Amino acid sequence: MLKQRLQQKLLQRLSPQQIQMIKLLEIPTIELEQRIKKEIEENPVLDTTPQESDQDSNKDDEVKESDIGNDQEEFSLSDYMNDEDIPSYKLSSGNYSKDEKRAEIPFSVGDTFYDHLEAQLGLRRLTEKQQVIGKYILGNIDEDGYLRRKPENIVDDIAFTINISVTEDEVLDVLHIIQDFDPPGVAALDLQECLLLQIERKDLDDPIVKLARQILKNFFNEFTKKHYEKIITRLNITEDQLREAMEEIIKLNPKPGSSYSDPLNKTIQHIVPDFIVDSGNGELQLSLNSRNVPDLHISKRYADMLESYKSNKDGHSKAQKEAVSFVRQKLDSAKWFIDAIRQRQNTLMLTMQAILEYQRAFFEDEDAVKLRPMILKDIAEMTNLDISTISRVANSKYVQTPYNIYPLKYFFSESMTNEDGEEVSTREIKKILRECVENEDKKKPVTDEKLATILKEKGYRIARRTVAKYREQLNIPVARLRKEL
Repeated sequence: MLKQRLQQKLLQRLSPQQIQMIKLLEIPTIELEQRIKKEIEENPVLDTTPQESDQDSNKDDEVKESDIGNDQEEFSLSDYMNDEDIPSYKLSSGNYSKDEKRAEIPFSVGDTFYDHLEAQLGLRRLTEKQQVIGKYILGNIDEDGYLRRKPENIVDDIAFTINISVTEDEVLDVLHIIQDFDPPGVAALDLQECLLLQIERKDLDDPIVKLARQILKNFFNEFTKKHYEKIITRLNITEDQLREAMEEIIKLNPKPGSSYSDPLNKTIQHIVPDFIVDSGNGELQLSLNSRNVPDLHISKRYADMLESYKSNKDGHSKAQKEAVSFVRQKLDSAKWFIDAIRQRQNTLMLTMQAILEYQRAFFEDEDAVKLRPMILKDIAEMTNLDISTISRVANSKYVQTPYNIYPLKYFFSESMTNEDGEEVSTREIKKILRECVENEDKKKPVTDEKLATILKEKGYRIARRTVAKYREQLNIPVARLRKEL
């Protein structure tokens, strides 16, 4: 039996402008520069050229919607869209003098990893069908150099996407050709095959190389689990022979694609700090890094144009009315964007200032031990901002200090209480764990149980499972996998 009922729900829907504001808050400085550039290119009302005087500046920024209304001047739409009126993107900032030497942000150029492989494919004598298969295989090689698509699946893919019938043997034939390309180990289906492809290019008449290949081919599972005793027993070799073979294996590259300067056309990422903390006269000074963020304002030409509408209100064509409507839309958009940028900068400064105050002891001499436990809620309460806002500010943002550049996430950590009842950061505990592992006897690595005992002796009562969690967060493998000969 069907039943109908009315139900009221209170839903909060974000406006397009609110969504844009959230996105502006999330992006780091280097992306903000591109976002501003895009807005300037799309909106001719936005300007970055220096203004003549403070009076002109105030007049431009105080243009109201009532200034345009239905008042018009004799201009056509083409007048507003003249290329010379669209300001170019200028890398300028009031924080630096015109005589100061500016360091340009580097960028990567050159062929991509795919281009490098495709060029080698073109040097082989292949049929048209093999060329198709080869290019499809290359398109499925990831940035590490592995083929992440099984040959049988490639057969189906080519049939569905290109409408060409191929067999698995035909795919394997081309795959083996590609696996002979540089860098060695490329187009392997897994780590074992990747290492074997590399070792087989070496001198197999060398007994150590031959032994290394035998270990990779027949005892790969024991090798990855570091069951060295089993390998020594089954191959009837000495510990010294195994050590030499291991040294040969260690020289191999588990990620051959990473050896290429620009894998898969991914640009090299350069960290551009969003904040700068300086220590002058014993005081900490915080500023936003706005070197390449231009000073935005309303174009003076458009402001003057709108003022002239008031003195000429009669006899306007439809095209002129459309032109004024266009300017009104662009003006509203420009005013909102300027306000949004200012709001973003204010929110960032408010948040970073709170972090600076909370972690002042650390910023004064950058001693990691002085970092206090701090969560998003702590900064949200200090700034009266939502936790979600603090999270967006902390995400992908960096601060430059006199000694280093830190991600904002570095300053956030959970806390626990030691035996003296003091609240300490989990970062301090992780530091001790890392030091214990770095100083351990690699022939007898420290187990999680032993690490828990060491921490207990230092005044931190932590369960073994918690030690395991912290160890995994530090990307430290279990004791068995840290064992060395």
